[in-house]
Amino acid sequence: MRAVIQRVSKGRVTVKGRETGSIGKGFVVLLGISGDDALEDVEYLADKIVNLRVFEDSEGKMNLSIKDVGGDLLVISQFTLYGDCRKGRRPSFTDAAPPDMAEELYEEFVKECRQKDVRVETGQFQAHMEVELINDGPVTLIIHSKREA
Repeated sequence: MRAVIQRVSKGRVTVKGRETGSIGKGFVVLLGISGDDALEDVEYLADKIVNLRVFEDSEGKMNLSIKDVGGDLLVISQFTLYGDCRKGRRPSFTDAAPPDMAEELYEEFVKECRQKDVRVETGQFQAHMEVELINDGPVTLIIHSKREA
């Protein structure tokens, strides 16, 4: 699994003009799932994200997690994170998980984050979404559930 995490002051996602999720302070998480991901990847990434200390403490140091600051998650499925652009001019998405598998692991990821007492909003799986956010910092990180080259 790959996740692009953006610390935000607010974010929202719409599908066909209808809002499907919105948050205040927290993370917008773009989540990509590969064909070799499993529940262990879900558990690892959910734990890593909800405990990631990138919010400022009273001294202005990145020392607090999303749980510490009462922040929210806006989780968006994003198969294009597994786009391979090394050959040619059009990305190959062969490393991305098939839709059925990806949706199952995406739903498990959302469930796992909610079980960690974090409010989670979502986009709509396999839909064309418009994502708006105000990046706070900016702070943007990429996290992998497996060691990647």
